[in-house]
Amino acid sequence: MSAEPLAEQVSTEGGRRSWLSGEFTPRQTLWIAIALAVLACLPVLVARYPQMVDYAAHLARYHIMLDRAESPFLKAYYGFQWHLMGNLGADLLIWPFAKLFGIEAAGRIVVMLTVLSTGLGIIAVEWTLRRRIGVGTMLALCFVWSPAMLLGFLNFGLSLAGALFAFALWVRLEGKRWREPLFVPIGLGVWLCHVSGWGALGVMVFAYEWHREKSWRPFVAPWPLMAPFLTTLFAGEGTKELASYGTNALTYKWTIWKQAMKDQIEWLDYASAILIGAILFLSLCFRRFDGRLGWAAVAMLGLAVVMPRHIFGGDLVDARMIYTGLMVGCLALAWRTPRWLLLLAPLLFLGRLGLTTADWYRESQHTARLLTMIEDLPRGAKVASLVVTERSEWGYNPQEHVGAWSIVRLDALNNSNFALPKVHMITIKQGGPFYRDPYHRLLRFPGRPIELAKYGPAHEADWLWYIGRDDPVSLPEGAVIVKRAQGTFLAKLAKPPRDS
Repeated sequence: MSAEPLAEQVSTEGGRRSWLSGEFTPRQTLWIAIALAVLACLPVLVARYPQMVDYAAHLARYHIMLDRAESPFLKAYYGFQWHLMGNLGADLLIWPFAKLFGIEAAGRIVVMLTVLSTGLGIIAVEWTLRRRIGVGTMLALCFVWSPAMLLGFLNFGLSLAGALFAFALWVRLEGKRWREPLFVPIGLGVWLCHVSGWGALGVMVFAYEWHREKSWRPFVAPWPLMAPFLTTLFAGEGTKELASYGTNALTYKWTIWKQAMKDQIEWLDYASAILIGAILFLSLCFRRFDGRLGWAAVAMLGLAVVMPRHIFGGDLVDARMIYTGLMVGCLALAWRTPRWLLLLAPLLFLGRLGLTTADWYRESQHTARLLTMIEDLPRGAKVASLVVTERSEWGYNPQEHVGAWSIVRLDALNNSNFALPKVHMITIKQGGPFYRDPYHRLLRFPGRPIELAKYGPAHEADWLWYIGRDDPVSLPEGAVIVKRAQGTFLAKLAKPPRDS
């Protein structure tokens, strides 16, 4: 080999090392982050049926809300009463999209907008604070697909996205006299989407002001966000449910911390959470933590320990604070990083996103196969569904509310709606008090037989739609299976005897 080519090779390798050890420009980091936020929508793009646990039940509610007046079956089976409450984000957003594109396409659009706006909200916060994007955003993007999103908490997702943009605006308008009056309607809008996102906004505003001045003033700084308190006092009964820690509170608290990054692969989810936690801990120890957000992360994670599970009828309130606290903690990482580290930082997000995308594609096809069970049923059919979720399995069961598709497709009576009295806007007119979530679901311990002979909802239905890995050992008296596929069947039920 001649000396000249060898010299060129050494120079080229040195150039590579120099490029990797340098830094991206702020605008370059911004565009990289925006590209990642758009990429976060990939699961929704590949799945015709979004694979969130609660999604089908939410879509059924939207369908009842929008089309009940035109359907004699929906009017006969369901009541619907609007309540002013902090849990209406997607219910309001879906309205125009459903009118333009139909309910199923509108649902996917709302999911995509929720994911995209959360990712862009994360970017807006770091860009506003530092005018650049660093490793904090790259790690925080992992929480776009938090357990809350996988469970289908769309209203909370929209509220959290709104809270991130609102906090960025709060920082941007610092020193403006009209900032506080402007945040009265902004705070009300975030609360209207969901009360938990509104609470997170209040914590971020307080923590930001506390970092600037440790006095009494930060405690009153969030006053423009307090308008929803008055709304709560004068709102309907649906917002007045008492808080509750539920049963086995200590076991539950330990569980939600273990499941802080739960998806489908147990060891990977544990490893991801440990990695994030270790990075945050080391950053705190070495004082590489931006207190403008760091105090908010500490406050949120502390609140998650002491908060009740249920507030105003909402579930997993404290768990949502864990996901948000970890996301905000990542945003508090104020490192200036070389190119190689900034390119390495998104790998955790990209790897988890790839697994979520593959799972959504596979499970969406499963949903399509399950829906063939009901494609020949008459409109207005009365369908009792039962979905078995195996307690021994780590991941979520995205088919838990698949029965609600019978409402969307057939205006059916089905027992998978969220319809707690005085909490939800839907009421069930037929089927009895247990014709709602969670009585459509069986949490099965390993090896336990599945007995359906006395399955209550089946006594008020004409059809039984079963979804489970193993067949039941008994069926309601007179039931005849008329359609079957792997992991599911449809049975025609005998007419229950009528009292004379």
